[in-house]
Amino acid sequence: MKARVQWLDGRAFVGESGSGHAVVMDGSPESGGRNIGVRPMEMMLLGLGGCTAFDIVMILERMREKVTGLDISLEGERAGEDPKVFTHVKLVYRITGHKLKPANVERAVNLSAEKYCSASAMFGKTAAIEHSFEIIEAGEGVSG
Repeated sequence: MKARVQWLDGRAFVGESGSGHAVVMDGSPESGGRNIGVRPMEMMLLGLGGCTAFDIVMILERMREKVTGLDISLEGERAGEDPKVFTHVKLVYRITGHKLKPANVERAVNLSAEKYCSASAMFGKTAAIEHSFEIIEAGEGVSG
């Protein structure tokens, strides 16, 4: 796997993945950025969410669960001193589908966290990771 990051100006950079996709990263105005892109550490949190989302959908589909939607909220806390690594991450999965079995959803979350998600394994070296999930029956309204 390869990637490339090029400096644009100020604190803005463009990252290009080996598969040819690009993303702009930037810093806050307080750190000399123009706020034109995602922060690099936010990108890491997004990577964790994307990694586990990929797993969850694939595992539930293999279990023949009728999953129709997935939304993951992530909250990360970082150390106060450099290097400001993540020290705690909370993931809340909201999984929508038709008659999803809670035991299968829980198993999918655990398999992703403990076996398949490479990002979870890396985050787990510095952070306590907390998972919870909510099942939403497809077609029902979601409040809040």
